Amino acid sequence: MAMVCLSDFEAYAKKYLPKIAWDYFAAGADDCNTRDENILAYQRIRFRPRVLRDVSTIDIRTEILGTEISFPVGIAPTGFHQLAWPDGEKSTARAAKAMNTCYIASTYSTCTLEEISAAAPSSLRWFQLYIHRNRAASQQLVQRAEALGFQGLVLTADLPYTGKRRDDLRNGFRLPPHMKVKNLEQDFEVCKMSPSLDPSVTWNDIYWLRSLTRLPIIIKGILTKEDAELAVRHGVQGIIVSNHGGRQLDEGPATIDALVEVVEAVQGRIEVYVDGGIRKGSDVLKALALGAKCVFIGRPTLWGLAYKGEEGLQDVLRILQDEFRLSMALAGCASVSEIGRHLVQFSKL
Repeated sequence: MAMVCLSDFEAYAKKYLPKIAWDYFAAGADDCNTRDENILAYQRIRFRPRVLRDVSTIDIRTEILGTEISFPVGIAPTGFHQLAWPDGEKSTARAAKAMNTCYIASTYSTCTLEEISAAAPSSLRWFQLYIHRNRAASQQLVQRAEALGFQGLVLTADLPYTGKRRDDLRNGFRLPPHMKVKNLEQDFEVCKMSPSLDPSVTWNDIYWLRSLTRLPIIIKGILTKEDAELAVRHGVQGIIVSNHGGRQLDEGPATIDALVEVVEAVQGRIEVYVDGGIRKGSDVLKALALGAKCVFIGRPTLWGLAYKGEEGLQDVLRILQDEFRLSMALAGCASVSEIGRHLVQFSKL
């Protein structure tokens, strides 16, 4: 079967992954309304394309925190890549390097930070951190990541406790015995994830993190102007507008809708990114038109890995890249700098 769009990879992954793994990756919280709304919200945004604008050459490159990437799509942090492909996060890192984009490695990786670094040396990698009750373990992770050449620290802020994901509870989800969450010293039980997380984390902990590392800090999980303003005030370098793929609080806003509020609050003082619901190159264009510097993909990464590992993930990224380039051209934009709010309107329907 020809793989021509991201939903082809989704169908493949659903068919061939073990049910318990598919259900874990696909899960949303409660009724999954927010998970589904992340995708539906893009369909309510319409383009205002311009014509006769010389789109004979299209420049899709951009920069995030001063580093150039080949196009404005990076890989969001997701856990347990070995559930999708035997080489796990090593394959993810290699695909991101081959496509010259940013990979955010998860605290809950099934490969060590050292293995990820060795798989894709001198590539753009950020490290995603959950702060655990054992602060010394979190501190050690941050310092290990910096020493290994990771270039950004992404603090996930929307997981004081794990959301209620019904299929995982029905399935009694846990990692197979041969897989480990390798970056955490203690043996780690996935089904008991929440107890090890620190629910007492506050904005003051940003100062603690800044005392540990010189890495730029990006906060993931912001959905409101109030928290965007606090992020700026606490000296972080970036925000990822995210609702954790609809896996935490159900009935929150779709991320593309929250993006508008956050971008307005930030007023260009720090970079704003978005994840959740990106399935086509035209979605990427809509997100950039509404003020995102870059988008990050979560589940489609796992579908690509499930299809053919590193090669499958490169296919997913290449399809998004080609679709984004074509959407830009058809909308009348020859470079990323020409993308702006004038390009979109919200559907009246």
